[in-house]
Amino acid sequence: MFSFKEYSQEILATVILLLTLVALRVIIAKLIRRYASTSQLLEHRTNLVIKYIHLLMNILVTISLIVIWGVDTKDIFITVSSIATVIGVAMFAQWSILSNITSGMILFFSFPFRIGDTIKIHDKDFPIEAEIEDISAFHVNLRTKEGERIIFPNNLLLQKGISIMPAHYEEKEFLIKNLVGIL
Repeated sequence: MFSFKEYSQEILATVILLLTLVALRVIIAKLIRRYASTSQLLEHRTNLVIKYIHLLMNILVTISLIVIWGVDTKDIFITVSSIATVIGVAMFAQWSILSNITSGMILFFSFPFRIGDTIKIHDKDFPIEAEIEDISAFHVNLRTKEGERIIFPNNLLLQKGISIMPAHYEEKEFLIKNLVGIL
């Protein structure tokens, strides 16, 4: 029979942990949104990062609940190893997905380039010069001057050399003409 007195410490710790989780989720979401608004980042990218962080927090809380309630480590090990085996086999051919998500997070927080920038990707075999139309969790949508749409994986963006092309050549020409006129 279940007795509240017998499990009072576990119940109290669980309630405190869940309240802390809710509070941290709200605080972290607000901090990320504030950071995104000051950095002028898109809303759907911000929501994606918040989802990833919430997922990580939920995993940590689940592990904490297992420890609080004293689940037998032998049972946990068997369950985790079984799940890890299934996930490992499923992801073996798709390891780049995790790499692309990680790269997407790095691009979100470091934002070396933005939507609307024209970039040049320095690839020996296939150099690309295109405008960034969208940056998602897995890839970047590019559009060349010829109108070709290119979907480029995020992890390759971090591996290749990238040049951000100047937006307006006219301003530079205008300054040079004025300086020549002054001299």
